[in-house]
Amino acid sequence: MAEDLVLERCDLELEVNGCDHHTADLCRERLVVRRGQPFWLTLHFEGRNYEASVDSLTFCAMTADAVYLNSDEERQEYVLTQQGFIYQGSAKFIKSIPWNFGQFEDGILDICLMLLDVNPKFLKNAGRDCSRRSSPVYVGRVVSGMVNCNDDQGVLLGRWDNNYGDGISPMFWIGSVDILRRWKKDGCQRVKYGQCWVFAAVACTVLRCLGIPTRVVTNYNSAHDQNSNLLIEYFRNEYGEIQSDKSEMIWNFHCWVESWMTRPDLQPGYEGWQALDPTPQEKSEGTYCCGPVPVRAIKEGDLSTKYDAPFVFAEVNADVVDWIRQDDGSLHKSINHSLVVGLKISTKSVGRDDREDITHNYKYPEGSPEEREAFTRANHLNKLVDKEETGVAMRIRVGEGMNRGCDFDVFAHITNSTPEEHTGRLLLCARTVSYNGILGPECGTKDLLSLSLEPYSEKSIPLRILYEKYCDCLTESNLIKVRGLLIEPAANSYLLAERDIYLENPEIKIRILGEPKQNRKLVAEVSLRNPLTEALSGCTFTVEGSGLIEGQKTVDAPDPVEAGEEVKVRVDLLPLYVGRHKLVVNFESDRLKAVKGFRNVIVGPA
Repeated sequence: MAEDLVLERCDLELEVNGCDHHTADLCRERLVVRRGQPFWLTLHFEGRNYEASVDSLTFCAMTADAVYLNSDEERQEYVLTQQGFIYQGSAKFIKSIPWNFGQFEDGILDICLMLLDVNPKFLKNAGRDCSRRSSPVYVGRVVSGMVNCNDDQGVLLGRWDNNYGDGISPMFWIGSVDILRRWKKDGCQRVKYGQCWVFAAVACTVLRCLGIPTRVVTNYNSAHDQNSNLLIEYFRNEYGEIQSDKSEMIWNFHCWVESWMTRPDLQPGYEGWQALDPTPQEKSEGTYCCGPVPVRAIKEGDLSTKYDAPFVFAEVNADVVDWIRQDDGSLHKSINHSLVVGLKISTKSVGRDDREDITHNYKYPEGSPEEREAFTRANHLNKLVDKEETGVAMRIRVGEGMNRGCDFDVFAHITNSTPEEHTGRLLLCARTVSYNGILGPECGTKDLLSLSLEPYSEKSIPLRILYEKYCDCLTESNLIKVRGLLIEPAANSYLLAERDIYLENPEIKIRILGEPKQNRKLVAEVSLRNPLTEALSGCTFTVEGSGLIEGQKTVDAPDPVEAGEEVKVRVDLLPLYVGRHKLVVNFESDRLKAVKGFRNVIVGPA
């Protein structure tokens, strides 16, 4: 009778498995494998070898395989890709911002595991927390709460008041790696500062690092509904100006993430993309987190679905009502068809640098029977009421050359489609605005006391906006809100139109000097031309790029840079891996901030 097998050691075949599972960059000292894919182990026994005819080996492996995507291209994009784009700007001028997620950079896996190990649920009951980490629903909810620091030792502190002197402006960041490393280096102390796209990008890095397919999503005209009545109300004075600050607002855009997972806790059909929002807005079960909630449930208006379906549904579907307070104190409802909540919901396309519009995942076509059914299911009565029409319509239109540093025109385009003449007062006003709707000073006004509209006619009224008026009050969002209010006293009618205008930054040009080869030094030449009528000082370029450069480099440029002059620096690179990479750049100066640029770099073998 053969003696019993005695296991001497187990070789985890780190090199082979790391290569096969694309995890070699995550960790070279521990086995990290991906769900749904075979891996190798080599067992070494004492005394004698394994004999298949005599010996019987039993393996016990437990896994959910709950985040598996069938498409290899989607797995590549949503798990393995280390760079991407986040969409900002406005619904009518969508701007792509490059971002370095860097989930395979040195130390990031350990930082992500540390993030799990300092979350309040782990500190309260470590055994229970660890046993629940096999559930991506649980992990996603923990990460959503830990990326912000409102309840715990989370990563980022949010700030939206444009006062960032004791930290770093949210617009400065171009990647997640620097943020996560700062958090660890400072003993899990909050990093200052983040806003929605930064929270979402860091969450995307953490979730991809943990093997959960994730993408960043931007919703334009996003509602922040605190009381779950699916209604955002603005109270304005007789000039159309909002009278009081309020936390219920329409954000120009708002970012969250979607993660792919099964939902065994819900009814069939709710697997797939789940919305998670790490930006601290409202508490969910006592914690500043949001989701995961199935995107399909939002589309169907199923607001009883876990987690936080009413809040996410409102972000893409809330109704907006504007009230004008008249001289006698009475309120009059204005007509405003220019603001529709939940537009151009965007994410990066799979395998390309293009934008993919995924609005159809969240909403049925406007006016369709399916949309009415979803609104009825959600008890969204406001949306089921037909909109009031008057025969007079107004839109804000824009001209050419809306670049930062330039003067430009905007227009109130008014159409009278009735057989009667209309006479009223037109008030036009332009104000700088942050992406979350906070208004700054005026930078252009016009008041036409008597404006006549002939039957079946159109008119365009220009408003000139001067650089000298907006240069000192434009925020890093580069946004100006233009408002038109047409008052018809005879009909006691108020017609309101608004539009957010994005001012384009100058282009950052990146030139690669030399042929990109693995482990061969390379130089990038980075330049920008000053578009302003005044000199720039304090000019710096900050560069990141996973696989191209270790960490982050900041290069100072010579001062000053006169109007129209080009500022240029060189940055040393060392490509470590063969393949397609992105070099991401941020430019800062005293008068021109948060200018972003990128360059794709194809690295060949040495």
